[in-house]
Amino acid sequence: MHKSLKALIAGALAVLSCGAFSASAAVTHPDSLINLKAQSTKIMYIDGRPTDNATLRADKDSIYRLIATFYYDQFRHFQDPDAPYFLFMSKEAGLSMGIGGSVRMRAFYDWNGAVPGSAFAPFTIPIPANPQSMRRFSSTPAGTGLFFRIIGHHHTIGSYQLCIETDFTGYESRGLKLKKAYATIEDFTVGYATSTFSDPAAQPVVIDAAGNNNKFSHTSVLVRYMPCFKQRWYVGVSLETPSTAVDRTMQSVKPLSEWLPDVAALGQYEWAPGQHVRLSAIARSLSYRDVTANSNHNLAGWGVQLSSVARPARALTTYVNLCGGRGIAGLGSDLQYGYYDLLTDPKNPQRLYTPLSLGWSLGLQYNFRPNFFMSVAASQTYLDSRKGSPESEYRCGTFACVNAYWNILPRLSVAAEIDYGRRENISKEARNAWRANVMCAFSF
Repeated sequence: MHKSLKALIAGALAVLSCGAFSASAAVTHPDSLINLKAQSTKIMYIDGRPTDNATLRADKDSIYRLIATFYYDQFRHFQDPDAPYFLFMSKEAGLSMGIGGSVRMRAFYDWNGAVPGSAFAPFTIPIPANPQSMRRFSSTPAGTGLFFRIIGHHHTIGSYQLCIETDFTGYESRGLKLKKAYATIEDFTVGYATSTFSDPAAQPVVIDAAGNNNKFSHTSVLVRYMPCFKQRWYVGVSLETPSTAVDRTMQSVKPLSEWLPDVAALGQYEWAPGQHVRLSAIARSLSYRDVTANSNHNLAGWGVQLSSVARPARALTTYVNLCGGRGIAGLGSDLQYGYYDLLTDPKNPQRLYTPLSLGWSLGLQYNFRPNFFMSVAASQTYLDSRKGSPESEYRCGTFACVNAYWNILPRLSVAAEIDYGRRENISKEARNAWRANVMCAFSF
């Protein structure tokens, strides 16, 4: 426990230092790569190409603003696909439509005990080791996807955008699965979108599909209001459809259907595009039924998260994420692989409680060139179960990685990564695992 608290304090200091010393005025290497990707976009006019040079120049500026809106989205994750290669635009540049996608292939090799599944999650490290699965080679197309986006402006409703995003992470990592489907009108977002409690942009770069084991980037059907003040300050609040993960091992205690929405909120300061510090929170209602006593019980879940992404130098990017709470395990992190929103009380099997969970992640990325960088990342998730819980119960998971990422062309990239994972149980029994990853991706 004390180690986790020390890590939280160290991470908080890193967040403050990143915001204080960031060189916001300089054009950084990641920004330069975004400009290269923007220049590779092909524009197709749907109602006639403008003929005069002044209009063409104005269109070009409008196109750059649209693409910047895509890449500097508040809730964009590093693994999300690039902006569409083909962009259909109206003559007045008031409406644009993009249809795009990505083809992504990963191959990986596990040793010192294979992790089941294509995602390298410390929670899934088997204890004890399975002697029949100590090494493993496999591949997956997970992350390959298609998306559709419209961005426009109307004199009545103002700016708006529509987005549908899918990827092949469904059945056996090959079935098409809906990832996002939402509409944004000015400051309002309605639909299946990334939770307000999440900050995907502040998650360190990880090639493996699981990412950091402290990653909160879940999606939910929501209604969000998020205005911006003075082009730097953001506040947001949302009502989100709940999805709880309740202990199902006891016959005398049963989960109830969700009947109240989650309430999430954030406050953010952004000193440059793609650089910010954010404080977010979420409140939840978690319910269960004591079958023996024929009584229903409602418990409060809550979570707080402090996160930041900053570029203190032209070639350097830092990522920091700290979080803690009760009853938030089902929203992400290593704990989403289990049922940890509500756990059975060891001293009273007819009652459930909300366990405390803590987590942190840190990342450092250095761009040798705009299209080539290396990064290191580390993260940890800790579950504080009550005394008397099974000795085989999860206590702590640790993840670390080092990778190299090269954009051979603006839309063609290759990457390699070494992952390290460790799971520790309440009994203090622990195991380590290793994975080597390679990836090739093409966006269109």
